[in-house]
Amino acid sequence: MPPTEANIVEDTQLGLTDEEIALLRYHQAQATGSSSSRAASRASSQGHLLLDGASLAALSRHLDRLMQQIQARIEYLSEQSSIVTMQQYDRAGNLVDNADAEIARFQDIMGQIDELEVDFDRIAHIRDIVRDYRHRVEHLERELEHSSTSARRDRDGHRHHSHRHSHSHRHETGSSGRRHRH
Repeated sequence: MPPTEANIVEDTQLGLTDEEIALLRYHQAQATGSSSSRAASRASSQGHLLLDGASLAALSRHLDRLMQQIQARIEYLSEQSSIVTMQQYDRAGNLVDNADAEIARFQDIMGQIDELEVDFDRIAHIRDIVRDYRHRVEHLERELEHSSTSARRDRDGHRHHSHRHSHSHRHETGSSGRRHRH
């Protein structure tokens, strides 16, 4: 079933920067590639966010995994910067010879950490928006399910009540009711 206007939102309407929109589109394509949702993949390529529970859940899981990977990389690079710092301290005698290389390495590591922290914040922002839409969709799905269950229960209750009424009428008329139907 093709997505309708009611179950998509343009990614430019999510309050994201251009870079965050590009990240959302890229990662939505990545997430839909693993879940093989053609509708979500088509929506992503057209600049839309598909508002169905399964697509949003897949995108949310993908973004959570991505944030874990970024966090692990930040921790690794922080550890490396500590090693560099300790190596510089330990090599006080050779500091003059190795200072430029170690400082450049340290600055490179710090630059990578800065870039990853920016990416982490962007992904977190996107994930929060996706999570919000996912909760909204799940809430609406529950409301629809509840209302359709209530409507079905009301219809079934009405039919069941009518059946009881005719059944009790037969008991009142007894077996002669079969011969004297009105």
